[in-house]
Amino acid sequence: MRVLVSDVMGEPGLEIFENQEGIELDVKTGLASEELKSIIGDYDALAIRSATKVTKEILDAATNLKVIARAGIGLDNVDIDHATKKGVAVMNTPGGNTVTTAEHAISMMMALTRNIPRATQSLKEGKWEKKLLQGRELYNKTYGVVGFGNIGSIAANLAKGLKMKVIVFDPYISSEHIEKEGFEYVSLDQLFERSDYITLHVPKLEATTDLLNAKAFAKMKDGVMVINCARGGIINESDLYDAIKSGKVAGAAIDVFVTEPPTDHPLLTLDQVIATPHLGASTKEAQTNVAVAAANQIIAYLLHDTVINAVNVPSVTGEILKQLKPFIYLAEKMGIMAGQMTKGQVKSIDIEYIGKFPDLDLKPVTIAGIKELLAQFVQHDVNSVNAISLANETGIKISESTSREAGNFLNLIRITVETREKTNILEGTIFGKDDARIVRINKFRLEAIPQGHLAVIHNIDKPGSIGSMGVTLGKHNINISGMTVGKEEGGKHNFIVLKTDTSVPAEVIKEIEDLELVVSMKTFEL
Repeated sequence: MRVLVSDVMGEPGLEIFENQEGIELDVKTGLASEELKSIIGDYDALAIRSATKVTKEILDAATNLKVIARAGIGLDNVDIDHATKKGVAVMNTPGGNTVTTAEHAISMMMALTRNIPRATQSLKEGKWEKKLLQGRELYNKTYGVVGFGNIGSIAANLAKGLKMKVIVFDPYISSEHIEKEGFEYVSLDQLFERSDYITLHVPKLEATTDLLNAKAFAKMKDGVMVINCARGGIINESDLYDAIKSGKVAGAAIDVFVTEPPTDHPLLTLDQVIATPHLGASTKEAQTNVAVAAANQIIAYLLHDTVINAVNVPSVTGEILKQLKPFIYLAEKMGIMAGQMTKGQVKSIDIEYIGKFPDLDLKPVTIAGIKELLAQFVQHDVNSVNAISLANETGIKISESTSREAGNFLNLIRITVETREKTNILEGTIFGKDDARIVRINKFRLEAIPQGHLAVIHNIDKPGSIGSMGVTLGKHNINISGMTVGKEEGGKHNFIVLKTDTSVPAEVIKEIEDLELVVSMKTFEL
């Protein structure tokens, strides 16, 4: 497997690649877009930081690419939607620089509050401006945290250690969790109204772009101070400039800008603004952490199918994969069978989990089934990354449900595929630890091992029917290595599942279907 590192990365991360058997490493930094485009097709994985721009054009040229790993958190430089369509997993390393970034936000707040940058410059210019540079205490001030993720929660705890009153807003985290951590949960408007300091720790999304704008500043206390070490664009920079000039905002500490590096930026002309060149994650420890994490994530994905910190596919660690493996295997086989049974345009795929399953997110199992089902009839290469995206593109409605109600089996997976022509239902279960069985095909109950060359025959339940099929297969030198029979519920038909040593050719299928007691025959290649 070939890995390209296209941005400067910590040496410990490079050493992990170099010492891993089965990995061939190339380090080529500072590539222009056209240069990267010309070589990316040779690589299975791409490790980046913030400099490399992974655009639609780059991804279209990346014919062998399986995974992109960002040594850091932000993925503004990756076209994640197109990567998903191309089946490329996109990962980041959110834990590697959380402490560093939170510490930087607190450092910026303290430097802003006590006018440290201006005081340093003043002294270097030979001045002594004690009265002009008077600051204020942080003690007992209200610290408003927007975003209580990995970084925001650490910043909140650091501020708490400074004896500040910490209030938190995060629409995705429950108030119970935030209060359990020892902080007060408030609405965004309440945070604006009450905070002496507001610090941002959210990703840049459509919902968070210009989150702090003129309307938001109008709701804030007079003299509020603002800290942004998250992403440029979360604060409307023009509105912030106006709020500072009017005196509404007493000061701002900015580590990130809409355009980086900023040139002739109005905010940088203000004494009330201190700024750093995107240094939030720039410590030796953080760069080592994210480089090591990115390298390990790429290796785990390429060599072991383990997904860690992916943003476009459920993460599945080795331990979780071990627990889910029998169900993933069963779902894959059921997906293949359902896809090979399907005729006509698929309208919906419903996957139900009934009974006892591991207390884990079953999304990887669902994706495994859908991936193999779609692979039977779509023209694209389908994998775990793009399966759901491809289904959505083709107008297929995907639904998933779970029921703990006990049925005839300890656990049961039911896949229902509705097309414009008919609806097919498959049910499967796991016996013991990992013994997969198909137990229902439409209205027929049976017990079949989903493996190898299978033939499913719908026949009339009369003497001689099975014998005539065996004679026909034997005539063509096709050996039957296993057979199970399922009876139609309340009917006169059987469902026979034959396992053969070789696949059954189309002309032999037609010959069997022409037998007097045979209704139809369908083969599966598993």
